[in-house]
Amino acid sequence: MEALRIAQTDDSPEVILDQEGNHFEISGKSLPEDVMDFYQPVLDWLGEYRKNPNPKTVFTFNLLYFNTASSKLILDILIIFEEMVEEGQDILIRWLSLSSDEDMQEAGREYEEMIDVPFEHVSHEP
Repeated sequence: MEALRIAQTDDSPEVILDQEGNHFEISGKSLPEDVMDFYQPVLDWLGEYRKNPNPKTVFTFNLLYFNTASSKLILDILIIFEEMVEEGQDILIRWLSLSSDEDMQEAGREYEEMIDVPFEHVSHEP
């Protein structure tokens, strides 16, 4: 499956969805002008990936900020992973946040409560 790579901008995160390299990550700031337009290729790619996933999928969120519109699409991504877990797939969500960013840490905990997917919370220094 061809990798999906979207370069980071001031308003949108970097996206790496690389099945062959086993690298799945969204990082940076997420406040794109048209959130559906930005995230639709991600949702489409994950829909295809779901049909033939790797034995274990570790998906990393390393977000510095996301707006309300992005929060819904992040949940949509997590719901795909929840459905994959229900189908017996081995999924882990790694939620990275700065040690000083209590808001982002809390956002990760809230997502973890909403879906039934294993979460790993990682705090780090800048």
